[in-house]
Amino acid sequence: MEYDAVADELYALRPEEFTAARASAVAAARTAGDRDLAERIGALRKPSLAAWVCNLLVRGLPGEVEPLLRLGEGLRQAHHDLDGPQLRELSRQQHAIVRALSAQARQLAVEAGHPVGEGVLREVENTLHAVLADPEAAQAWASGRLVKPLSATVGFPAVGERAVTQDAGARRRPAAPSRPDRKADGERRLAEARRDAETAEREVRELRDEAAAAGRAADEATAQVDRLQRRVGELTEELERARGEHEQARFAQRSARERARTADRRVREADRKAATAAAKLERLTSTNA
Repeated sequence: MEYDAVADELYALRPEEFTAARASAVAAARTAGDRDLAERIGALRKPSLAAWVCNLLVRGLPGEVEPLLRLGEGLRQAHHDLDGPQLRELSRQQHAIVRALSAQARQLAVEAGHPVGEGVLREVENTLHAVLADPEAAQAWASGRLVKPLSATVGFPAVGERAVTQDAGARRRPAAPSRPDRKADGERRLAEARRDAETAEREVRELRDEAAAAGRAADEATAQVDRLQRRVGELTEELERARGEHEQARFAQRSARERARTADRRVREADRKAATAAAKLERLTSTNA
C-alpha cells in the first residue's frame, strides 16, 4: 500500500464515499503495521462538492490540464510585461476556456452520478480563474487532490484599450477610493467572512463525521484483531492436539512394527521346527519299514 496511490483513489471517489473509504484504508494500514502511513491517510481531508468536481475535471480531461497551465503562464507574463494586445487576446481565451471547462465539468459530474448546481459551477469557475492567476493554485489543482475550491486573492486587472500606455514608464498616483468603492469593498469582505464561516462550520461537521467514522473503523479493527487472536488460540490448541495424536500414532506404528517382526520370527521358528519334525518322522518311518 502506497500513500500516493491511496490518496489518488480516495480523491477520485464521490464525496459521500470518501470518509468510509479513508477509514477502511487507515484500518488496512494499521493492520499491516504501518502506523505512519495510517496517520498520513487519516489526515487526508474530505473534498467539498466543488473541489470534487475540480478533481474530476483533472482526471476526466487530462489533456486540458497542460493547455490551461500554459495559458495561465502566458497571462501572468503578459500582465508583468504590460502587453496590452497580448492581454486582450489571452483574456478572451481565458473566458472561453473557463466557460468550456465549466460545461465539461458539469457533464462529467452527471456521468459520475452526481449532478451539480449553478453554485457549485461558480466555485469551479472561480477555481479555474485562480489557476490562471496563481501558479501555486495551478499546482494544487493539477494534483487532482483539492479539498476546497480555490479563489485568486489577487486577480488580473481588467484589460481595456488603455491597459497599456505608449509610455510604459509612466506612473500615476492611484486615486483614493470613493465612498461607494469603500462600501462595496466592505460588503465584499463581509460576504467573504460569511463564506469562510460557513466553510469552517461545514469542515467542523465533516471532521466530526470523519472522527466518528474513524472511531467506528478503529472499533471494527479492534474486534477483528480480537477475533483473529481467538482464532490463533484455537488453531494453537488444534496444533497441540494434532501433535499429541501424531506422537501417539507414531508410537502405535512402532509397536505394530515390533509386533509384526516378533510374529515373523516366531513363524520362521515354527517353520524350522515343523521341518525338523517332518524329517525325523520320515527317518523313523524308513527305519521301521
